[in-house]
Amino acid sequence: MNLINGACLCGAVHYQVETPANWCAHCHCTICRKAHGAAFVTWFGVPKKAMTLLAGTTLVKWYRSSNRARRGFCNFCGSTLFFEAQSAPDEMQITLASVTSRHHLEPQGHVFWNEHVYWVELEDTLPRLTSEPKLEQPEVGLLS
Repeated sequence: MNLINGACLCGAVHYQVETPANWCAHCHCTICRKAHGAAFVTWFGVPKKAMTLLAGTTLVKWYRSSNRARRGFCNFCGSTLFFEAQSAPDEMQITLASVTSRHHLEPQGHVFWNEHVYWVELEDTLPRLTSEPKLEQPEVGLLS
């Protein structure tokens, strides 16, 4: 078992995740882009039982961004950290950018590519999908 640690911008919310992750992908959906103020957001998914909040439990607030999902953020600094979808009730999605420890998580593709912004050109060779598929479980863990 490998552990990955992460935190919000102000450091009040800390979490730890047991790997391996279920998947890792760049999301280009309109809601993610608006929620983060970014061209896309990179998420990874883990079983909920693999994640532990180490600090700031009372600071995590939830916003229902659609009728099918909600987003968890630090109520102090506003960092979006978590995503829960009704379609995957046993999975927690976590922003890769909030990870603070070295790791081997790498995106496996782009999801909701049909919603991507025209003003960013990406030249990687990752699959570009128009929805959110079940991606293969990546090899993950801590870097030496």
